[in-house]
Amino acid sequence: MTDRLFVYGTLRKDVRNSMFHLLAREARFVGRARVQGRLFSLGRYPGLVPSPDPGSRVHGEVYALDDPSGTLAHLDGYEGCGPNDPEPHEFERVEMEVVSGSSGREFAWVYVYKGPTADKQEILSGDYFKEAVSSG
Repeated sequence: MTDRLFVYGTLRKDVRNSMFHLLAREARFVGRARVQGRLFSLGRYPGLVPSPDPGSRVHGEVYALDDPSGTLAHLDGYEGCGPNDPEPHEFERVEMEVVSGSSGREFAWVYVYKGPTADKQEILSGDYFKEAVSSG
């Protein structure tokens, strides 16, 4: 099990929501990174969907978790995919390959969106923060 977490939406340090403070206390920022996937706007937050297209990239950050099982349990609840959350879950935590300038390729936990995307707007830049700043 990896101790790395890739975040691409409301958990990014640029966004600084309440759950980011959990990461600031319980994890170490490793650096900016990307994963192969597509990013969709789900309203107040984005959803990443893995993609077979190597040109599809979602940008975010990697954190090294001090207590992976404890921190991930809190984040699973935040993402609505904890053991006490009703099914079907909107998100699922999976391990994916992450590419960063500082550590190259490694595996990290990523919350992926499991819902339909036909009626969702794709964030073509793959960067939620960039999109949020330009539209806000």
